[in-house]
Amino acid sequence: MTPEALAERRERFMPDGVPKYVRCYDNGGRSADRYLVVYTGPYRKRTGGTLYCGMNSQPTHPQGIGMMDTFWRAWTHDDGTIQYDIDRPRYSHLGARITFDQLPEGCRKLVINDYEWLWGLAEGTDG
Repeated sequence: MTPEALAERRERFMPDGVPKYVRCYDNGGRSADRYLVVYTGPYRKRTGGTLYCGMNSQPTHPQGIGMMDTFWRAWTHDDGTIQYDIDRPRYSHLGARITFDQLPEGCRKLVINDYEWLWGLAEGTDG
């Protein structure tokens, strides 16, 4: 991919440096992995499930928490749309929905790193 194409792709997937296809939650400290970020978008065709990351405010610290996992269950509605387990109301225990900018700095850095890998937004990755 040319540097220009990569820059255009980055702007499409991360307008103003903010990941477009994420949903962020804060459970207010009810668990050690207070923050949860769900990676959304059509990448699921490549991974077979919905990726998410649970973390505390310092996920890259040696004693921090930053764990990625996958929701696998999905079903297709009559209109052809696909719904994944994470989209169901029973997941309201994830906490309050917050913006990406409301995540602590360490969480934002981890999410951007994962997001760039997922969408092929860094040099040397395939998109």
